[in-house]
Amino acid sequence: MKDKYERAVGALSGLAVGDALGMPTQSLARSAIVARYGTRVDRLESASPDHPIAGGLAAGTVTDDTEQALLLGHLLVESAGLPDPKDLAHRLLLWEEDMRRRGSRDLLGPSTSRAIAELLSGTDVGESGRHGTTNGAAMRITPLGICTPIGDLKVLVDRVEEVSRISHNTGIALAGAAAIAAAVSAGIDGANVFEATTVAVDAAIMATNRGFWVAGADVATRIRWAVSVVTAPIVQGDVADLISTLIGTSLACQESIPAAFAVLAVHPNDPWAACRLAASLGGDTDTIAAMVGAVAGACSDMDGFPYSILDTVLNVNSLDLGPLAGSLLSLRTRGGTAGENSGSL
Repeated sequence: MKDKYERAVGALSGLAVGDALGMPTQSLARSAIVARYGTRVDRLESASPDHPIAGGLAAGTVTDDTEQALLLGHLLVESAGLPDPKDLAHRLLLWEEDMRRRGSRDLLGPSTSRAIAELLSGTDVGESGRHGTTNGAAMRITPLGICTPIGDLKVLVDRVEEVSRISHNTGIALAGAAAIAAAVSAGIDGANVFEATTVAVDAAIMATNRGFWVAGADVATRIRWAVSVVTAPIVQGDVADLISTLIGTSLACQESIPAAFAVLAVHPNDPWAACRLAASLGGDTDTIAAMVGAVAGACSDMDGFPYSILDTVLNVNSLDLGPLAGSLLSLRTRGGTAGENSGSL
């Protein structure tokens, strides 16, 4: 149990560290990152005052990725694993209002914002997420991976669908979220990165026919392909350039989730190096690095990140991740209950 706890804390810690590391580079081109920070971001940096989203944020500050993941985590604990989707929507709205009061430009993503607007106008839950194809569900899904055992993959995918369909009820988005949740869950049970990636692909395959169909590349296939690209013996040049230009680093699930697993394949035994690479790619770096850190942390523990870096992130954001990790694991040891009520939402 202690080992699972350490991995659970590692998953939440890695998510926060990756998020903070990618905060100042998010939405920047790979070339702009290299010019400002070098080929690899190697420390926590503050965002430049003219940054389009994070302008002026202090070094070590997390973004919406960590904040929404923790929001979902606490809701899972409070609801014993059976969150009401409208409650999730309400809390996300309150979160965005708080972000506006803080002067932040890091607000709800396009899929979630559109879905909540439709809910407020009377659209049914499930229908509201029919256009959601971005990585918003995947970026906040880590707590569900911690609290849901990997033994029955269908139960895990059912639960991913339950908490995601309010905003991301498409096969593409559900496949992406299921891949991250499954990789985290597998890591909690002792899997290494490559084993977790295999489980992630299986979960993505299972989820891809859920929700609404939208045109787009298959997430599971692209994860396999992305891993094969970066691990091929003929790879030349900087792998960050390869991931950025060939695999892609946008908000689209077909790009950002395969990119995350490609990064993990490059540094399967070094969570810190993996997060540094993810934060250096360009594009949606905070989300990609957050997902990378969560999976890498689950497959090792929080010792995979430099103590000084982790300490800074925890202090800057006033985070205490241990209690939440423990509460989520308590749900896991009970086997979860949401899978027994997959129609309840």
